[in-house]
Amino acid sequence: MLDALQHRAPRLWPWLQLMRLDRPIGTLLLLWPTLWAVWIAGAGSPSARTIIVFTLGVIVMRAAGCVINDYADRHFDGHVARTQARPLATGALRGRDALMLFAGLMAIALILVLQLNRFTFYLAFGGAALAIIYPFMKRFTFLPQLFLGAAFAWAIPMAFAAETEAVPAAAWLIFVAKLLWTVAYDTQYAMCDREDDLKVGIKSTAILFGEADRLIIGVLQALTLWPLWLLGRGLDFGWTWYLGLAVAAGLFVYQQWLIRERQPDGCFRAFLNNQWVGAALFAGLWLQYL
Repeated sequence: MLDALQHRAPRLWPWLQLMRLDRPIGTLLLLWPTLWAVWIAGAGSPSARTIIVFTLGVIVMRAAGCVINDYADRHFDGHVARTQARPLATGALRGRDALMLFAGLMAIALILVLQLNRFTFYLAFGGAALAIIYPFMKRFTFLPQLFLGAAFAWAIPMAFAAETEAVPAAAWLIFVAKLLWTVAYDTQYAMCDREDDLKVGIKSTAILFGEADRLIIGVLQALTLWPLWLLGRGLDFGWTWYLGLAVAAGLFVYQQWLIRERQPDGCFRAFLNNQWVGAALFAGLWLQYL
């Protein structure tokens, strides 16, 4: 459908590209952990309002994050092979267009969060701040993936606040798992661009980790599973949750094989494979509450 839209509405297409609606992987990587939190906070029966607001919120905030990211990188993307075709890099859209779109998306996000309680509304400001500052961290630190992880994970305490008006220990276990997982998979993503990033001066964990990248990713993946195992123990989950963890562990092993030669194609495939990690864990969780 999107391919057809590209030809039928060529003026609209750059805007969709800027929001990365043609590449849903980022939305899925943000959505799955958010749904873990929504389902656990709702004890397997979350309210329809919470599900709808957070699903739409994920789509909107991911789009907003992509827009502000491309705005921050508008002078660099043209020098990186993978990003040369982005609308701001090609001149299809201008920086002013990106800022206007970002403001519109944030306004929609505000309308969505106003449907929830006051505690969740206040927490939303933290998520908005993280979404805004993350793209600029690539200039100042080799750990921008850490800020991305915090931005992606911020929906988790918000989901608990929306359902229970509290942020219990379970929420922070999921938060930590999501943070570690994001650093792992976004390092895989950054490995695709490492050579170009070194040339233009963009910092990343892929550059920081150097030859230890695969080892550190493996450690981060193992550490991701640990708080999720503790979560299952604390909530007395049954075998379906641990089966989901086992499938996730197997997928992590497969990703290690994909990145074994550090080739951009393999690293990108490993990054994409993470959508199935999130799906496997949600499936185990959903079965747990049946």
